[in-house]
Order: sequence, then C-alpha cells, then structure tokens
Amino acid sequence: MAILKAFKGFRPPVDIVKELASRPYDVLDSDEARVEASGNKYSLLHIIKPEIDLPEEVDHYSEEVYNKAKENFDLFRKNGWLVQDEKESLYIYAQTMNGKTQYGIVGCAGVEDYLNNVIKKHELTRPDKEEDRMKHVRVTNANMEPVFFSYPANQEIDLIVAEFVGKNKAVYDFTADDGFGHHFWVISDKTIIDKLTSLFAQLPSTYVADGHHRTAAAALVGNEKKNNNPNHKGDEEYNFFLAVHFPDNQLTIIDYNRVVKDLNGMNAEELLKKLEKSFEVVKKGKEIYKPTSLHNFSMYLEGEWYSLTAKKHTYNDNDPIGVLDVTILTSEVLDPLLDIKDLRRSKRIDFVGGIRGLGELKRRVDSGEMKVAFALYPVSMKQLIDIADSGNIMPPKTTWFEPKLRSGLVVHSLD
Repeated sequence: MAILKAFKGFRPPVDIVKELASRPYDVLDSDEARVEASGNKYSLLHIIKPEIDLPEEVDHYSEEVYNKAKENFDLFRKNGWLVQDEKESLYIYAQTMNGKTQYGIVGCAGVEDYLNNVIKKHELTRPDKEEDRMKHVRVTNANMEPVFFSYPANQEIDLIVAEFVGKNKAVYDFTADDGFGHHFWVISDKTIIDKLTSLFAQLPSTYVADGHHRTAAAALVGNEKKNNNPNHKGDEEYNFFLAVHFPDNQLTIIDYNRVVKDLNGMNAEELLKKLEKSFEVVKKGKEIYKPTSLHNFSMYLEGEWYSLTAKKHTYNDNDPIGVLDVTILTSEVLDPLLDIKDLRRSKRIDFVGGIRGLGELKRRVDSGEMKVAFALYPVSMKQLIDIADSGNIMPPKTTWFEPKLRSGLVVHSLD
C-alpha cells in the first residue's frame, strides 16, 4: 500500500506566488540562480540556492550556506511570504505545456514506503548529492521542494480530481516566464482527503519520476529523526515528505541527448566506418534529423546529420535494460569506440535535455566545444515502470521530464 498523507502546508500569498515560485535547485547552477533571483526578494532560490546571498567565493557546501537557507526560511515565514494552512490538506497541482495539462496530487509520501521499496526507483544516487540535500533538510527542518512521483493511473482518482477541479477555482493560476502554466487547488474537505488516501492505500507502488536525490535525502533524514527519538510513535511529520503524484498516463518523457568532446583519436571517416558494424548508417544532410522510433538515433558530425538504426544483435528485447537506446549507445559507441567508460564521471561527455531542442546539439558541435552529438528517441513510462518493478536501474541520464515542478507553491515542515 502507498501512503498519501494530508499536511498543513506553508504557502505564499496569491499576490507574490509567481515571483516566489522557482525552478528546482538542480536545474540551474549558482550563477544562473543569482541572475534569476536578482531584484526578486521573494524568490525561493534564496532558500534552496542560498549561496546566491553570500560572496561568490564561499564554498557551496559549507555550513554557512546551509545556515543561510534556514535564516532565509525563517525570514520568509516572519514576513508572511510563506504562511501555514490552518487545516491539514491535500493539494492538486496542474501544469500546462504545449496545450497539454497534467494533474498531480500533492501530499506527503511515507519514509517507510521508501525504505521498504513501495516507492520504486530507477536511478542510482550519488552520496555527495544525497548528503547535500540531507544537510539542507536537517538545517531547515523542512522539505522545501516536492519530489516528482508517478503512480499507475486510477479511474476513481481521476474522477475525484476532475470533479474537484471542475467545481473549484484554482487558488494559484499563472504562466511562468518559460511559457508553462501552473495551476493549484487546496483540498481541505476531510471526506475527499480520506477517499484519496484510501485509494492510494490500494496502489501497490508509486515511482520516483524525477528527484531521486531529494527523495533519498528526505527519507534518510526522516529515518534519522526516528532513530534519534526515544519517544517515536510513527505519526510525527518527519515520517513523511513532500511529493507530487501524477498518473503515469499523463506524463511525457522527452529525449536526453549526448555530446562528446572528441573522437578518441579517430577522424570522422573512421568513426563512420566503425559505426556500420552496429548500425545502418544513412547520411541525412544539413537539415536537423530527429530520431523516428526506438533504436533509431541521430548523429551530428562535421556539419552533417546521420540516421543510425541499431542492428538486431545490438539489443535484447527480453532485457529491460539491454533494450534501452541509452544502453545500445553506450555499449556500441561510447564505450568501445569513444572510450567513455563512466558516464557519471567522464569529463569528455555532456548531456543535453531534449527541451533545448536538437538545435542545441548542433550549436555545441558547430562552436567547436564538442565534436559529435547523438540524439535518442525518448524512453516510455512503461519502460521506466518495467525497470523499476524488476528492481533494475536505468543508466545515467536516461529520462528527462518536462515541465519541471515549480518549487515554493507549498512547503512541508517536519515539525
């Protein structure tokens, strides 16, 4: 059974919500965050990227930075920029991109669900990134940002959400600077809360779509608090953490592409010749070529686009990892031909979210920064769930979800 818990969220007043809501901490670096929050005292970036309020030379992982996060969180509450709801509530958070709207239920997930694998993962986490977010949660004593979960679509849940949205006006409704719409409702009716909570309890699993490090950090800090509390009962707020749950049939995963700095001592002709062992290689010319199906890749090299279609021997349809295009690209190109052995640590490869478009791949190669680019067909939610259910882990940088959740629409305190 999956835990969904109502809570008394801290939320911004309507008149500053657009200014306060920010992109997640991990989609922009400190310099970008400093620019994005410039002149905006309300931006949640002052809490989730607090180094922007300190001298640039300060170590981003120093105690000074985490203490600044707490100081700013305290200030936001003192100034009435984040105000706690009087009743325990669930929330609906909808996002609109390119005319399509997806509806998520905001509530607390259970620490025990994470530890017992009711919440299923598809990516490995890095201990250093986990520890960074754990410190942030410890010091602020809050989940400042939600994690992005999915669940098997359920008609009863869909009907409750649709009925509530149809009968009630959104408390927040704005379009962010990137053109994506954000809409937010508060459910304080105990009857509806109990029904949704009961329906979630019937779900066998939920799935981390985006935010594996934040999920791990929130759960591990909650478990720490449990172990450090001799009077632990199980209903304390630290047993739960902030999540937005979307039905799997509403989500879209977009491509996550690769650019490489050099050809590992080869020239373009040599690389193309070696690729023919594993791929049907077709030159497409100067116009951008986008992959058309699973196992079809596009490559940009020396001003030309190519279609690469994987040959049958390069993948295994019965292996949930072996059938992935990211696996094929790594096992047939990046590792044997370009000598990139560790995608997490190699400085010769970079990853480009599909939201930037294939023109970004062309730009980075044409600039001379990179030598070759590969675009992949996006994985499906079914593939993600199959992998998570089988206990397997996707290769690094496989999924890119868009739109990203805006942080700051609601905050969960661990008190």
